[in-house]
Amino acid sequence: MKRLWNWLTKPRVLGSLLVASLGLFGVMVGFSAALDYTNTTEFCTSCHEMQINYEEYKKSFHHKNISGVHVGCADCHVPKDFPAKYIAKIAASKDVLHHLLGTIDTREKYDARRLIMAERVWGHMEKRKSKNCRSCHDFESMELEEQSRRARRKHQQAKEEGDHCISCHKGIVHTLPAGYDPSDD
Repeated sequence: MKRLWNWLTKPRVLGSLLVASLGLFGVMVGFSAALDYTNTTEFCTSCHEMQINYEEYKKSFHHKNISGVHVGCADCHVPKDFPAKYIAKIAASKDVLHHLLGTIDTREKYDARRLIMAERVWGHMEKRKSKNCRSCHDFESMELEEQSRRARRKHQQAKEEGDHCISCHKGIVHTLPAGYDPSDD
């Protein structure tokens, strides 16, 4: 133990540990800043492929509403918890490749793949039990008596049966894709 201590307290070793620690800290700060930046709606819509979604989103209550609550792309599409957030970010790196390949760089290509992309997102949301939705929308906080009779009944039923937001609310922000059949759900 004494030999280890003597070795660790050598100026060269201490300097190396300090430089390595500062380097690791810098990488962590940079990574965190990059994650924060890639969670902004401005970043998400910086690719022309996302302009179609962005125009739809701007017409939704998630963008502009009477309460002033503004929901960005990442609020719905990126998990907030560790490690799911990092896994989602790594998985999303494939989008860079598709951007370079021009997979959905025209309206026609986008519309042709829209159902596939939507089903993938809906699947992630179902798998996570609409956790991102529930960070704002919570059955316990809903004033059911203020809702329409149909909404009140559906929300009560969903709560009792353990249904998830996305089970009923597909197309709430983005246009439902051609070929989508609600009876398949």
